[in-house]
Amino acid sequence: MGHRLVPAFGDGLKALRGQWRLTRRTVGASAELRPVTSARRAELRSLQRRMGVRFRDERLMNMSFCHRSYTAEAGAASNERLEFLGDAVLGLVVSQWLYRRLDGRPEGDLARVKSVVVSEESLARIARQIAVDRYLLLGRGEERSGGRGKNALLADALEALIGACYLDSGLHAAERFVEQVFAEEIEDVIAGRHRQDYKTLLQELSQKRFRAFPKYRVAERRGPDHDRVFSMDVVVDGRPYEPCAGRARSRPSSASRDRLLGARR
Repeated sequence: MGHRLVPAFGDGLKALRGQWRLTRRTVGASAELRPVTSARRAELRSLQRRMGVRFRDERLMNMSFCHRSYTAEAGAASNERLEFLGDAVLGLVVSQWLYRRLDGRPEGDLARVKSVVVSEESLARIARQIAVDRYLLLGRGEERSGGRGKNALLADALEALIGACYLDSGLHAAERFVEQVFAEEIEDVIAGRHRQDYKTLLQELSQKRFRAFPKYRVAERRGPDHDRVFSMDVVVDGRPYEPCAGRARSRPSSASRDRLLGARR
């Protein structure tokens, strides 16, 4: 990717770096960080070589793989806080890179590319490429239900890994990691070579036909956490469409898109 964060983001970056120093000290002394066995340390170092990064505190790296189903059984902290932080870091790095890479392009183009790059599908694909699934720590029930192959879990773990990298070594280290693993995905999206998810297609179709964004509402949730089914309502240009169901919040957009295609032809 080749672009470093520039002074245009000055105050925000100073605040982010200040927060990193404070959070790094807090996390470093936190009981959240559990010891890592020698066998697990060897596994994590193998992944570090594949990622092209080096963690000073491998406990942070290990925590990025701890799904809440595992922590409920093992009594350790989950990766959810790291995921929250990693999502913000990823958004900043990708936004900055697109701002420089797509110089002169309107905000809508940048937002469209970013929405695809940081989507669950893209994150899960990248996570599989660096074998994140092999390192996930899951509870017995989640493991039996196929959690190791679920896009949501893989995407969350990758964001948590970015957050852990940021806390461990700072913004530039996290930026280098994102550059290394996301560069090909970003270029594919810019060139239109990516596989578009249904939610993106629905948004583009809605803008093209009605000059409006679709609005979503979760109408119903059913099933256990590891196999949740969502029923979604969608409204386009003031017109509601029938609820569609799917096992992730993005999947009902597939049926919504098909119904929109058949409307107002």
